[in-house]
Amino acid sequence: MMTELSPAEIKAQGLYLQWGLSEDEFQQVEKILGRLPNFTETGLFAAMWSEHCAYKNSKPLLKQFKTTSDRILQGPGEGAGVLDIGDGQAVVFKAESHNHPTAVEPYQGAATGVGGIVRDIFSMGARPVAMLDSLHFGELDDAATKYLVDQTIAGIGDYGNCMGIPTVGGETTFDAIFKNNTIMNAMCVGILNVDDQQKGAAAGDGNSIYYVGAKTGRDGIQGAIFASAEFSDEQESQRSAVQVGDPFAEKQLMEACLELIHDHADILVGIQDMGAAGLVSSSAEMGAKAGYGMQLDLDLVPQRESGMIPYELMLSESQERMLLCVKKGHEQEVEALFAKYESEAVKIGHVTAETQYQLFHKGQQVADVPVHALVDEAPVYTQPSRQPERLKQVTEQFEPEIENMNDTFIELLEQPTIASKHAIYERYDSQVQTNTVVAPGADSAVIRLRGTNKGLAMTTDANPRYMYLDPYKGGQIALSEAARNIVASGAQPLGITDCLNFGSPEDPEVYYELQQATKGMAEACDTFGTPVISGNVSLYNEFNKQPIYPTPMVGMVGLIESMDRLTTIDFKHTGDLIYVIGTTKDDFNGSEIQKMQNETVSGQLFDFDLQVEKQHQDLVSDLIDQHLVASAHDLAEGGLAVGLAESSFAGDLGVAVTVDLPQSWLFAETQSRFIVSVTPDNQAAFEALAGDQAQLIGTVDDDRFAIHTNGQSIDMSLADAKHSWKEALAWQLN
Repeated sequence: MMTELSPAEIKAQGLYLQWGLSEDEFQQVEKILGRLPNFTETGLFAAMWSEHCAYKNSKPLLKQFKTTSDRILQGPGEGAGVLDIGDGQAVVFKAESHNHPTAVEPYQGAATGVGGIVRDIFSMGARPVAMLDSLHFGELDDAATKYLVDQTIAGIGDYGNCMGIPTVGGETTFDAIFKNNTIMNAMCVGILNVDDQQKGAAAGDGNSIYYVGAKTGRDGIQGAIFASAEFSDEQESQRSAVQVGDPFAEKQLMEACLELIHDHADILVGIQDMGAAGLVSSSAEMGAKAGYGMQLDLDLVPQRESGMIPYELMLSESQERMLLCVKKGHEQEVEALFAKYESEAVKIGHVTAETQYQLFHKGQQVADVPVHALVDEAPVYTQPSRQPERLKQVTEQFEPEIENMNDTFIELLEQPTIASKHAIYERYDSQVQTNTVVAPGADSAVIRLRGTNKGLAMTTDANPRYMYLDPYKGGQIALSEAARNIVASGAQPLGITDCLNFGSPEDPEVYYELQQATKGMAEACDTFGTPVISGNVSLYNEFNKQPIYPTPMVGMVGLIESMDRLTTIDFKHTGDLIYVIGTTKDDFNGSEIQKMQNETVSGQLFDFDLQVEKQHQDLVSDLIDQHLVASAHDLAEGGLAVGLAESSFAGDLGVAVTVDLPQSWLFAETQSRFIVSVTPDNQAAFEALAGDQAQLIGTVDDDRFAIHTNGQSIDMSLADAKHSWKEALAWQLN
């Protein structure tokens, strides 16, 4: 049990430093209060002023992002972003990181990451309809990483499956840099009737504050502080900061909240998830947003452990909990509704006209602070920035060494980042709710919108290796690849959510990476007309002072206006013509083949042109609109050879291709390229529209996979190639 120190002891012993407040920040708290903060108050400020809650090191950089468009109904600042998709409906989506908890306790870390992002979605009044993830692990050459992968996947699958939410897409990469700092980003998408949209605000003097959901325990205490600190060997076992999830309790909570929103909207003032920093963040943010204060009686907070002190009650991140503001006089209505779902609903306080945040425990006042000081007055830092030495060196492009093209091709297909991920996603239910039209394994997942002829395409994309070699161009490419995935599915990109996963911003080189990555991402957002509507920042992803590769994840959603535009990656018919849109160059630095042959990536990242990218995406969209392509697939990791293979494997059809390229260029990762297949009767119309942006390279074949170059060729049975690709990851995991 924690021992509460006196204000004088807190200052003398420097306890606030252990909780993440600097000397200057503690002095700022003293100045705000006009006195020393007590134990509980120190904890409140430490959590609310942590990077995870306050974005104090990243806020200036986030202002670069476009956050407005004609479709936006809610941008950053609420539980999730909301975009109008017509017919009185909106799409709601957000992504969150749960990196530190997953690295320490992978099953619960991943499961509660899913639970938290689901609550963000239904707190907006939306029903969650899809989950995606972005996972980055160490190499599969040690038992610890295999355990991490197994338990992370189990946590994601178990929680989502129990909630009845399909996991429809995502990405998984493997690199030694993530060995001790797993990246686990979860994204949730929901559908909202526009009239049901909610906000997390607590307004109206005397209105009731309700705690609903599971009881509070000691799990997850200091979770936000834990997420805002670097890892080391000493901290690796800090499991007390990891939450424990119960998806069945969350399912009950979700249904009760959605019924309250849909059927009792007249009494509901505001609703918010108890996520990072638990009860303090949800309650203080709700009050500050509305310009009100509140009084909470902590004796009334449902507790599953005895003897919890105010600090623990306020900073616990126990899962499956929400906070409501309800109009005074309707308390019984709320309690009866939640009782129907066997979910607790307890009035723990009320809204006050004055903007003080006041907590009481055992008849004593244990906190009295200005609510805006907690929420809006955290210091904001622009850290020193220094370009890493590796980015200053001018180097030549890596050139692959290839003795036998078939052997190199198979070895590349078996790389865990490229190999089929069916060993992962077969553990997820991707079809529950029966809306999934394109399941995991495609460029984008697609779900239908019931009652309409529309669909939603969705994807998550990150490429840490490109980012490591050039964070500015890497940021542009991350956005561009996501947009290519959406466009190739027949959808119009609408907007993005992001998770910005970086090392310590107090390291000038890491801060430079963050600056450049967000600059590149912001420019790409402007180019594609995809505003940032939500997201999060996860910094301090380091182990023993070694940062991860910069890993900004882009989660993008697109609208398919009519499902007859739906396009998939699989080749459809023998004899169809295969075209490449875009030009292939000798772009190998940061590529899968460089990583495979050198065990690392190095050198200057290849050139990239956003305007060429947009031009090619617009062309593919026009071709799909005129029904001139039978399949479309963006080219990314592994280059042309891997892209052709993926379309072949998806359709169980081979290729007969000839390209006027050096043999190694089949594995170059030049951006802004697509593979499309075209039926012969559409050839003339296709070529008239595509012009010199597309090159005919061959035809769809039956059971051979053959690509002829200026040097050696790849020539093998489709079945053999597919077997190597499909079984490689399962074999390595086992």
